[in-house]
Amino acid sequence: MTEELFTDPQRAFLTTQRVARLASADAAGRPHVVPVCYACDDQLVFIALDEKPKRVAAPELKRVRNIRENPRVALVVDHYSDDWTQLAFVLIHGTATLLAVGVPEHAHAVALLRERYPQYRAMRIEEQSVIAIQPEKVVAWGALP
Repeated sequence: MTEELFTDPQRAFLTTQRVARLASADAAGRPHVVPVCYACDDQLVFIALDEKPKRVAAPELKRVRNIRENPRVALVVDHYSDDWTQLAFVLIHGTATLLAVGVPEHAHAVALLRERYPQYRAMRIEEQSVIAIQPEKVVAWGALP
């Protein structure tokens, strides 16, 4: 039996939130942060390289280039409210890899992402690599469920 990565409150929070911010850095340490859609199981967090309009092809995205140069990433999922008693976040530090099309984990990631985001059912995300984050440290704060 493997140890579960997220506590029940963290898992519930990650399930209810819809967007995260992925922080990556290039080999020189220059940071880059982008909003992303995500799905997770009890071992990994997955991020699709989807068909929303972008200036470059998926393999040339800054986040992808950064992961190839420096796989250390952080992902923050947060909730803001003007009622500050409701503020919360889960911060995940880990190592990112690019799951190639055809590996079993890729199909699993695509299925989770499509289940969570119906918009992905109309996109060919199965034709692109998927970012997989292996969490190494999870920090949570605030009004988690």
